Amino acid sequence: MSTTSASSPPPTAPTVVREEPGGETMRAIVLNGFGGLDNLVYTEIPKPLPRDGEVVIEVKGFGINHAEMHMRRGEWAEAAEVSGIECVGIVESCPSREFPTGAKVAALMGGLGRTVNGSYAAYTRVRAANVALIESNLPWSVLAALPETYAVAWTCLFRNLDLQAGQTLLLRGATSSFGQAALKMAVAAGANVIATTRSPKRIAQLEGLGASRVELERPDLAAHIAEAKQLDAVLDLVGNSTILDSLDMLRRGGTACLAGWLGGLEPIADFNPLLRMASGVNLNFFGSFVFGTPGFPLSDVPLQDIARQVAAGRLDAKPSRVFGFDQIREAHRAMESGEAGGKMVVVMQ
Repeated sequence: MSTTSASSPPPTAPTVVREEPGGETMRAIVLNGFGGLDNLVYTEIPKPLPRDGEVVIEVKGFGINHAEMHMRRGEWAEAAEVSGIECVGIVESCPSREFPTGAKVAALMGGLGRTVNGSYAAYTRVRAANVALIESNLPWSVLAALPETYAVAWTCLFRNLDLQAGQTLLLRGATSSFGQAALKMAVAAGANVIATTRSPKRIAQLEGLGASRVELERPDLAAHIAEAKQLDAVLDLVGNSTILDSLDMLRRGGTACLAGWLGGLEPIADFNPLLRMASGVNLNFFGSFVFGTPGFPLSDVPLQDIARQVAAGRLDAKPSRVFGFDQIREAHRAMESGEAGGKMVVVMQ
């Protein structure tokens, strides 16, 4: 995940990515300026051409993400004309031969939807470093729910937090699609998970996913939780409005990972670590835009194994809602209004 900083103002118009003229065209959803749902427009644009080091993917499905909502509104530092930060599909061409033609793959970030045209299209072109094999007989609707959500959740839990069986994790923002994925994976790994939600109606849902206890979210939760100063880890998806409170809950040597902004994009005001951080606790951040870089190769994420766990019934990744390509505005409306209830996906028809 990423956000706009004071030194990086929101874009004034979507970045238009041009292909060479005279090639094939394809159907795509483009951002016709920033703002409401009407700015998501269906049109024909040039199909991406093969390039060395990149993979042209026939898109079969993609997840819907809050990042794309912020891009549509013009609240992100970068936004390409074609949105969409992840997809699953079939390799159509790969000049450098990192992946065989016809292979099933997943792709995420590497500039998708930000600096290069993303997955809201019949085809997309992605850096090979941001593509992973995901051969599976699972339906496209289920595979489309995996790349961004499960890759980020796995990295936050098992790389940034180094979560171990028997440890206690506080998961803030657990009812989001990302939060639900992290909850399922942490429970499967043997961790004790305390989850938070803003809605009392979601408590039973989170308990059903394996949370040992559910707390109602509040900005001063540290003053109201029995495990304060004893937690091994906090995965904070609410964001800047709660991360300092999350730090107050950690034991010496404990770690908080900030990886979401469900509470809004406002920066932390007057943050002074000398006054606000206990000695010996750790704070880190994860943003999926780093996938494909040397420090965070996508190959490090066991997406293929995650798909196997789903197929075997050990992990439930069924999307909360499935939309057709013609329903993108309804998908964004549901996301914006908080009706998602989990990971929403679009499948090509």
